[in-house]
Amino acid sequence: MISCNCSVSEIAEKILSVLPGTDCKGHGGCGKSGCSECAMAIAEGEDIALCPACTQEQVDEIAELTGRPGREVIKKIAFVACAGSSAGKERFSGYSDCAEARKAGFVRGECKDGCIGAGSCTGYCTFDAMSVKEGKVVIDSEKCSGCGACASADSCVQGIIHMIPADATNFIPCSSCEEDDDKVREICGFGCIACGECERACPEGAVSIENNHAVIDYDKCVGCTACTVKCRKKIIVDTLHNLAELKEKVAFVRCSGGAAAGEKYKAMGFESCRDAVSAVNPLDEGLCTTGCAGLGDCTKVCRYDAIHVVYGTAFVDTDKCVGCKDCTYACPKGLITIVPYKGAKMVPCSSAADYADKEEVCAAACIGCGDCAANCPNGAIYMEDNHAVVDPELCENCQVCQYVCRRNIIREREVPEYNYLQTDALNAEKGV
Repeated sequence: MISCNCSVSEIAEKILSVLPGTDCKGHGGCGKSGCSECAMAIAEGEDIALCPACTQEQVDEIAELTGRPGREVIKKIAFVACAGSSAGKERFSGYSDCAEARKAGFVRGECKDGCIGAGSCTGYCTFDAMSVKEGKVVIDSEKCSGCGACASADSCVQGIIHMIPADATNFIPCSSCEEDDDKVREICGFGCIACGECERACPEGAVSIENNHAVIDYDKCVGCTACTVKCRKKIIVDTLHNLAELKEKVAFVRCSGGAAAGEKYKAMGFESCRDAVSAVNPLDEGLCTTGCAGLGDCTKVCRYDAIHVVYGTAFVDTDKCVGCKDCTYACPKGLITIVPYKGAKMVPCSSAADYADKEEVCAAACIGCGDCAANCPNGAIYMEDNHAVVDPELCENCQVCQYVCRRNIIREREVPEYNYLQTDALNAEKGV
């Protein structure tokens, strides 16, 4: 029903003047060939919010022009579900068209599901809201109108641009369909490994695993921190909360050796820990068989600058570490483990050698005397393979073990207390 004596074509002209005016040329979410056709469709009875780029005020005005009831507008913006390296950005850097780049094919070690980075989608955006920076498509949320042109099949051949609510606070920037989680880790540090922890944690049932990656149903998502806290890879983006400290666990390197190994391996021409330990017998070089190789394979995979080689041994900065486990996979000796994020004692040694052999190769090794275990009032320390191990669940940080340790090697990990947001998130998961 039209609120005046105007003809349908006249109403269409009035609606056209209300529309945003930047024609998405048939690629937008309205499904029409252009703004004129969209305006005519609305005048003839289609949804007054047919144009997804319209603001609430514009839809209200169209409702008044047509004499129809108003309706709430859910503002949406574009989101690129890929946050890591573009699928083949180094090889595809010379292409200006994603479709052509895709035809060239992907090679081993490239994500075939990610953003190609040639920027074809930017040509479909008439609001100047998209750009390509270092092979990655970046969307300016302030400029994005939500028209949906960039999310069309013509615009994004990978089908990874989605329209999501503008007020959404949680995002999963991955579209990988790879089944092998180890391969995902190799290809991209930001890749979803489809572990399902986020799905199980979500109290609203808003997260699901589809095609081997997690997806958020924004009709159900309430913006809590449960999925972000539980994500093993810590790739879920939360713009509402600062999750730098919201983590259950962090990495810990079970070695406090020194520079000897790294210096010897470098002198031999090795550049990676994995190559060095696979080619050299540590005993032949007077090195600890289980100690840190010191060439920093773990540092190369850390996206948070949380692990560094200090005097030849990897060391974790717990303030930066998010417990994603990437470094544990990178260490060829399995020295890096994941421990609870709280102030607890840790023994930085994993050597199973006897006392005499340890004395020869390391001055900071646990000699397996057992004094710490015998004196721990909570039974939190036990001996395993000639070295002490602290059970962080039982440790109450009483400092007795440090007092009795003959070699003064037991390390105290000082980290901030749990943030109440994490507690709330975990309680939400449990239904508390």
